[in-house]
Amino acid sequence: MAARAYWSGQLKISLVSFGIELYSATKSKGGIAFHQIDRSSGQRVRHLNVIDGDKPIENAEIVKGYEYSKGEYITLEPDEIAKLRIATKKVIEVQQFVEMSELNPALLDSAYFVVPKGKESADAFAVVRKAMQQTKKAAIGEIAFGGREHIVAIVVPSDDSFPGFMAYTMRYGDELRDGKEYMPGDSGAAGDRVDKKQLAMASELIRAYSSPLRLDAFKDDYEEALRALIEAKGKHLPMPAEENVPQRTKVTNLMDALRRSVSEAKKPPARAKSGQERAVQPKRVEEKAAAAKGGPVLVKANARKHKAA
Repeated sequence: MAARAYWSGQLKISLVSFGIELYSATKSKGGIAFHQIDRSSGQRVRHLNVIDGDKPIENAEIVKGYEYSKGEYITLEPDEIAKLRIATKKVIEVQQFVEMSELNPALLDSAYFVVPKGKESADAFAVVRKAMQQTKKAAIGEIAFGGREHIVAIVVPSDDSFPGFMAYTMRYGDELRDGKEYMPGDSGAAGDRVDKKQLAMASELIRAYSSPLRLDAFKDDYEEALRALIEAKGKHLPMPAEENVPQRTKVTNLMDALRRSVSEAKKPPARAKSGQERAVQPKRVEEKAAAAKGGPVLVKANARKHKAA
């Protein structure tokens, strides 16, 4: 089944306009989902929408409300919000083009694929894309969806295998805190006193560790450890042992640390162990033995017993 466009409308640059569609470029990771469980009964904790007096309220009866005074609200119906007339719901009008280097990564938010809408938009789409690629510029405009208006940056992806644009919603400038507030008072002055030999060695270390980005080389170790823990508890097995992190020799001299690091980087890499070799396979034991040794015990849901008042 083909994916459904997240947003559909026009990209407008002065008098040039053509149809585009946005598709979400990311997907939610499956991950491990937890529920809240009552430790005593093993039953799932559920949350209800209630009003004063703990009276349950149906979802259909809930509307948005703006508190203009303490305890006083202006309510808005869903269809009233949906009918808001705002141009950026259907048109991204490019306000300016900027250098790619001006896009602060801290301001970038969600990513979307941008493709031409219909054959009639393909030519204009291709011409603008090629021009932006040659000038190395990003288009900045605004787009409305998800209940708010966003700044949007439209760029040509560095990987030319995708013949479309990438769009990134951006945070507004006042949403980004001033990083200087978190820096120590004398850090700026210290930066002016960088030792040239140390700087040269640090640059060599960076070059030694530089290589093309390979995201497939990374994995979520935390989720893997959680799954091992869940499997062990489910089968009444001993807890997975914590992986020992090799201790490094303490080095107090920066230049010495840099030299050793560069030397280590130049050594041939050790053969990586396979996933099966890395995995810790706990030995199966009888449930009674696990319980006797204080092993994990599953909690089955049952009615909570309340003590008489």
